[in-house]
Amino acid sequence: MANARDHITIELKKMTTTNLTMSPQRCIFKVPNILKRHNPKAYAPNAFSIGPYHYGEEHLQATQKIKLMYLDDLITGFEDPDTVLETLVGAMREVQQKARDCYGDPFDHISADEFVKILVLDGCFLIQLFRKTADEKLQKDDPVFTVSCMSQLLGHDLILLENQIPWMVLELLFDKISTKLEDSSVQSLSSLLQRYCECNGTIFGDIDAVVKSLVSWKHESNKHILDMLRNSLVLSSSVTHERSHEMEAGILFKLKMGLKSLFRKLICLEKCLPNKEDKSTGWQSMPSAARLREAGIKFKSSTSPNSILDIKFEDGVLEIPPILIHEDTESLFRNLICLEQCLPNCDTIVTSYAILLDNLINTTEDMEILCKGRIFDNFLNTDDATELFNQLYDDAYVKEFHYTDLIKKVQKYCGRHWPRYRTVFIHEYLKHPWAICSIVVAAIFLILTVVQTVFTIIK
Repeated sequence: MANARDHITIELKKMTTTNLTMSPQRCIFKVPNILKRHNPKAYAPNAFSIGPYHYGEEHLQATQKIKLMYLDDLITGFEDPDTVLETLVGAMREVQQKARDCYGDPFDHISADEFVKILVLDGCFLIQLFRKTADEKLQKDDPVFTVSCMSQLLGHDLILLENQIPWMVLELLFDKISTKLEDSSVQSLSSLLQRYCECNGTIFGDIDAVVKSLVSWKHESNKHILDMLRNSLVLSSSVTHERSHEMEAGILFKLKMGLKSLFRKLICLEKCLPNKEDKSTGWQSMPSAARLREAGIKFKSSTSPNSILDIKFEDGVLEIPPILIHEDTESLFRNLICLEQCLPNCDTIVTSYAILLDNLINTTEDMEILCKGRIFDNFLNTDDATELFNQLYDDAYVKEFHYTDLIKKVQKYCGRHWPRYRTVFIHEYLKHPWAICSIVVAAIFLILTVVQTVFTIIK
């Protein structure tokens, strides 16, 4: 037994002496099974592998030829293509470990040389893709632009969390070649990404504010394409707390956490004392669209929102930015939510948005109400669209719900009796013209009866 115990001790000691630390730069993750199980297809590439997670998968090999073609197109525009390629490879060798640290997995089975090859090939493919999107002359005889399904497949694959490449890799590659590119009008890689978003569209009804913020928002924390898309939504939104995170470091962060803890203890103590009003801090759910309509609340599509996250409520009107619902909507939302779940110190704002939509949409009736209000432009079956939002954030965790104040305002309005009674009366008794006529006739008859009674009393 002693020998066995010593053997176990030695094995455990060996295991603990290996590098167990996780890089603080990690920002690209394998989707946890608890999230992936709800819809594995929403997280898996259909045609193109970007980065190491899906590198070498058999069903994605057909598009490797396209990526090689794009690399060749990119470097053959220079006087000495071989020298340019050597420069790109050398640049990737220098940042290979830094790029590897951006992933949640170590990829020990991929050698340094193989990893460099992935960075160069996939990075140059994306740069050339964005260049071709911005310049139609470069699109001639290109299957990505001439085959109808290819663009849609690629648009899906580029928003997947597991299919990302570090943005600093793309910027480094672009910096090495941009000074020699003929299209000098292009100012930055962000502007190329903006053009790609404009041409391919997203779930957002008004794309302008979103893609413009991709260019205007320049920050060292940009991690990859999916993260930049989230930043464009979150940082332009009025509900964001993103900028405050940079201030909540060190002593300030500890002070804030200490004050929060003290506040919770005071609240708990206050609840234990007699003759005190209950001041529960738990957030309530938003009533469904049908319930809100019964309470007299109207739905309005925002005309010029900064972000789809900016939902407002004033004077009985719930104003919601419009979004498109199509077959890639679920993938985009699920991958944004997964990014928020996996990224350290990340505000769960998109997750909060998904929870709010799930609250609003319980049945197909709720979906139809929001579609009629031009909140949703739905290209799916009504049942499928309803189910999409009912399951969107399953097993996702929210530490801070970002629409608490909004829901409190809505709940307060719903507590008023007159708007609800008025709405119920209109929907129940004024549905049809004949019902309105009968009410008018009854009202006239009642008035005449009252008048006749008054005259009778006077006489």
